[in-house]
Formats: sequence, C-alpha cells, structure tokens
Amino acid sequence: MIAPPRSAVPLLLSLLALAASAHGADPLKHFCGTNGNFTANGTYGENLKALLTSVVAAAAAAADYGFYNLSTSGGSPDAVNAIALCRGDVGAAECQRCLNDSAPDIVRRCPLQKEAIILYANCILRYSNRSIFRTNENLPAYGLANPNNVTNNVDQFNQVLRNLMDGLRDRAASGNSTRKFAVGNATAPNFQTLFGLVQCTPDLSWLQCDNCLMNAIGRIPWCCDQKQGGRVITPSCNIRFEVGRFFDPSAYESPPSPPESPVSPSPPPTNNPSPKGKDTNSGRITLIITIPAVGLSLLVAGILCICLRSRRLKKNFGIVPVDEISNAESLQFDLNIIREATNDFSDSNKLGQGGFGVVYKGTLANGQFIAVKRPSVDLRQGNQEFKNEVLLVARLQHRNLVRLLGFCLEERERLLIYEFVPNSSLDHFLYDPVRRSQLGWQRRQKIIGGIARGLLYLHEDSQLRIIHRDLKASNILLDAEMNPKISDFGTARLFAVDQTQDATSRVVGTYGYMAPEYAMHGLFSVKSDVFSFGVLLLEIISGQKSSRFCNGNTTEGLLSYAYRSWREGTPSDLIDPNLADGSRTEMLRCVHVGLLCVQEIEADRPTMGAVVLMLSSYSTTLPLPSRPAFILPSIPESNTAPQVMVTHSNRFENREIQESVNEASITELYPR
Repeated sequence: MIAPPRSAVPLLLSLLALAASAHGADPLKHFCGTNGNFTANGTYGENLKALLTSVVAAAAAAADYGFYNLSTSGGSPDAVNAIALCRGDVGAAECQRCLNDSAPDIVRRCPLQKEAIILYANCILRYSNRSIFRTNENLPAYGLANPNNVTNNVDQFNQVLRNLMDGLRDRAASGNSTRKFAVGNATAPNFQTLFGLVQCTPDLSWLQCDNCLMNAIGRIPWCCDQKQGGRVITPSCNIRFEVGRFFDPSAYESPPSPPESPVSPSPPPTNNPSPKGKDTNSGRITLIITIPAVGLSLLVAGILCICLRSRRLKKNFGIVPVDEISNAESLQFDLNIIREATNDFSDSNKLGQGGFGVVYKGTLANGQFIAVKRPSVDLRQGNQEFKNEVLLVARLQHRNLVRLLGFCLEERERLLIYEFVPNSSLDHFLYDPVRRSQLGWQRRQKIIGGIARGLLYLHEDSQLRIIHRDLKASNILLDAEMNPKISDFGTARLFAVDQTQDATSRVVGTYGYMAPEYAMHGLFSVKSDVFSFGVLLLEIISGQKSSRFCNGNTTEGLLSYAYRSWREGTPSDLIDPNLADGSRTEMLRCVHVGLLCVQEIEADRPTMGAVVLMLSSYSTTLPLPSRPAFILPSIPESNTAPQVMVTHSNRFENREIQESVNEASITELYPR
C-alpha cells in the first residue's frame, strides 16, 4: 500500500484525533514499549505516522475481514511494522471507527516509544520496530473479569466453560489466512446460557493460533476465577466468555469464503447418447451386487478392529473391555435396588454436585451405606468418563483410594456405586473457617502423607500406571478416622508401563491445580499430578484455597506468596494460624516439599516416590526450589476496582492504569 505524502500526514492525524475525541471511545488498556525511543521529528516518527494513516485508510476500504498488517519500506533502524485486528463480529463501519480512534490515541499515549499496543473493545492496534508478523506473542496480557460470581455448581460451570472454549479454539485455529475467529454457546448450570468468543490474528499458523488460545484459556483462573464472565487479550489472540450474549448474532453465520481460482468449465456434451437397455441393466446389477458386498466388508472390518483392540488392551494393560465388565454379575447392581437405596435419588440424600454429576447417599437392604455417583446425562464427556472410571477404579485397591463397589448400566442411567465415606471431602473442612480448626497438625500431616501414598500407588505400584489429572481438595474424601481417599477418576488417563508423557487437545481438570505444560499445551505426565499435589499441599498448610488466597490487604497467588516468603526467609508466614500444635520444622519441610512440586520446569519436580521419601525421612537433604509457575506478585487493591499487576522484567511500561467500571482488570507485562 502506498502511504500518503509526509506533508499530509500531520494534518490527517490531527483530523483523526478530532474525530476520536468526538466519538469519545476509551481504550481498555495500552502498553508503551521500553525497548527504545525515537526522535520526534526523525525518520522513524515520520514512518510511524505514515503507517498509522495507511492502517486507517485500509480500514476505510473494509477489506480482509478487519485484519491489516503493514510495513514501511526501508530497513532498520527506521522500519516500522504494524498490525490491526478488529473483532470478528463487528461490521466494517464499527471497525473503521475503532481504528480511527486507536491510531491517534496510541501516538498520544506513547509519543516516543518504538513499540506500543492499544486495546479497545472492538479492535487492537500495535506497532514495533521489530518483526511482529506470523509470530505468536502471549505477552503483554490483559484480563477483565465480570464482577458477578458463579454462586452454584462452580465445578460444573468451569467444565462447561472449558469444553466451550476448547471447541471454539479448534474452530478458530482451523480458519484461513483472512479469518481465525469463532463464537458459540453452551448450556451452563441453572439453565444459564454461556457464550464464548475466541480470535487469533489470521497471519498465525494453525499451531500458533492453537497455542496462543490455549495459553489465553489457561489464564482464565488468574483473571476471572469463578466469575460469570471475563476476557483475556494478548497481542496475538483474545478470548471472552459471558453469561449472556455479547457478540452480534450474525457472527454465528459462516463468513463468505475468499475468492478462489475459477473452476474449469465442464466439457461440452458429446453427440454420442448414453447407451440404454442392456448396458443400463448391467449397471444396475453391478450396483446391486457391489453395495451389499462393500457393506459386508466394512462390517467384518469393524468387528475385526474391535476384537484386535480388545486383545491389545488385555495384552498391554490387563484391561477388561467395558462389554465384558457389564457381564460381571458380582459388580453390576440392579437399577431398582439403587432407586430404593437412594429413595429414588431424593434431594435429601444428595451428598454433593460437581462438573461430572450428582452424588447421593444410599442404604442397601442389609444396612450398608453406599455413595452413588449419577453422571449428568447432558454432558458430552459423560459416557467416556464413565467408562474410564469403571475400567480403572475397578482394578485399584489401596487404602488411600476410594473403593468402587459396582456399577449400573440400565435404561439411560450410568451409575457408579462407591463405598460411603462419612466425613465428606477435604474442602468442606479446609476452606471453612470453623471446621478448619478440627484439622490439627497431626491430622493434616496424616492427610498429606495418605494423598502422597495414594498417588505413588497410581503412578508406580499398581498394575496400571494412571495419571489422575484432577487432584484437588474436593476430590479427597475423608473416612471416619479422617484418612484421605483419592476419588473421581472420570478424567484419569492410562499410561503404558514405560510411558512418561502424553498429549491431548482436550484439557480437562480444575483451574488452579493444572501444571503449566498441561494447561497451556495439553501435555500431561506423572509430573503434572505432582504439580497438583504441590498446590494441594500448600493449601493444606495455609488453610486457604489457591485461587482465593488472601494475605492481609493484598491479593496474591498462593504459589507466588509461598515462594516469595521462602526467598525472604519468612516461610512461617504461610502457615495457618490454627496450627498452634505440632512441629514447626515439620510444617516448614512440607512447605519446602510443596514448592519443589510446583516448580515451573517439569523436569525439576520430584516424582511421588521422592515426595513420599522427603515427607517421611527428615534426614534427606532437600534441594532448593526454583521459581514456581503462575507467579502473581502482591499489589495493593483499589477500593473501587480490584487490580492485580503481574510484573516480570518487561519491555513495556505501564504508564497509566485504565480500569473498567464493570470489570476487574489484571495485567501481565511483556518479559525481556
């Protein structure tokens, strides 16, 4: 694109500034780079002004679905590169208005910086003296949270949110070079409709867009934990979700495809007519014979595949296929018996509800108490998770794992019957200010050790190697003697004996407990379970939930606070004040072990075998922990709109804080 003459640039920008002032739009956020300044009347400044004017002119042409990547001619140090991206559901007129506002505003807010980003609700504009095209950049990141909390069925809401965003991520990443954008909705608890939007700059490859969106989705806990809505904006992609539609309904429609090469015209018909009679009957006979033959071949091939898969499962893992399990009379319960035991699934017998379904207390005819897990029939993952849990848990026997008594597969019901654990789950004690006092140090130490031994059994000592993938306080049940039992294997994955790592495009679990490599890239291993155990260990020591950790009048992540206290020589500050009894040395050792488990680099984390040894043998010297993942430094809260600033070493400086009236903001700056 040819830029306008330099003499006309100041006048054009002045007119745009007046237009922006009249329009009155305010940006959500801006970032001014610290990687160098330019001289106001120098070549770089003139190139920048010309380039921004070209961006506005390109928006006026309403081309390329609202995406513009432009460069000035010439090499360093005066070359300027710019990217502008309008939200995929806004029209051409609104896109032009947004960029009309952003072009003069970014110059006014960052007058001499060689790099800057400005974020509006409907568009993003950035420029730099370095190459920014076809590059996935996750920082600086900015988050806004809806002030309204999810009050009920939080785990189920999070699971619906995760499924929705993952589905949109797949659709957006598979878009073309002019548009990588997707919207959708899903049914959330309490008959609410959850809407989502994801978008990448279209210059990214499929993998780059997928990674960018996965990273943004992984940041949801830090900006919008248990909120009814929120958004995460990075230079290369952005996401948003709300209970209530916030995008234009026309966004559901598929955009027109970009023009393709003309289709070659069909050859003209020949003068030879199609043969009829005998030849036509012959063709019919051929079809009559061929179609059943092909169908029979496919049927035989399908049966062979099932048989081979069943044999392979038995050979490699000792797993009995689900059809064989359903014939095992010793494990299968009659549906009428379960209905009678639970008083037809009465609300008075409800023990709890999560993302997978509802758990009921039941009493069999012989007086035995049971816990019946009833998956939600409207969840897409219910059937697969049900099969996972039956196949895995039926073969697991350990005092620190909840015991599966049987199952029921009748009508539309898919029920799991467990031993009844009378003291509910750990979160009912740990996060309750009153009940927490019942957890003295000896009890907490026994719970920590039991969870560690249960995980060790899953990873190394059972017949199978199992990755739990959703270890958290609500999945730790406590029996009458307060012994811990790991439960809920609906998201567990089976590993071969010599397998160390696997990957998935469908990340499941709970925000706040996920290891960074799993939350952002779908990679999971025994070390991702170790990370979850480390978070849980620090929660047990502090008595606070990781996602809602509070220290005085500051808000800071639990992992960040624990690591900072350790570095400053004050790890005792992390310990729950209710722990007046017990050895301070043992408590501090647990803090140390917890920090080793949540280290950012996967290879640095210990195995569960090493963790059990470190917790039981005080003669073992512990290595120094390195930086944990997801550090959030402490910053005072505003009385009007809470804000958390994540400050790493950065190339951008935050000169002005722009807070939303209706949303709480979170900012993570760009690292060097």
